[in-house]
Amino acid sequence: MAKNRKNQSGAVRFVPALKAIFLCMLIGGSAVGYVLQKNKLYDLGRQITRRELLLERLKSENNSRAAQLSSLQMPLRLAERARDLKLGLVQPQASQCIYLVEPSLTQTARVVNLLLSGK
Repeated sequence: MAKNRKNQSGAVRFVPALKAIFLCMLIGGSAVGYVLQKNKLYDLGRQITRRELLLERLKSENNSRAAQLSSLQMPLRLAERARDLKLGLVQPQASQCIYLVEPSLTQTARVVNLLLSGK
């Protein structure tokens, strides 16, 4: 004889409902996690784009400042600026210059060998 539903315990009838609730929560949680991951990826992509643009702008500024620095360091420009500021700078006279003779490679090699040998 088949059992009547009225005779079944309450726990037996409650198990399928718990399974359905658990399954819905699992699917819903997965969906929320997926959306959060997608939003995080989108935000990171925007940050990367923003930082790449900043990098390009800084590179451009660096190039323009390097060009400006090289133009300011040109000898003619420096001489012109010294004249404009009236610093009293003039070319040195020949008697004020000291010229040094650069030793040849063989002389340098002999000195190095003497120093290494300890003589």
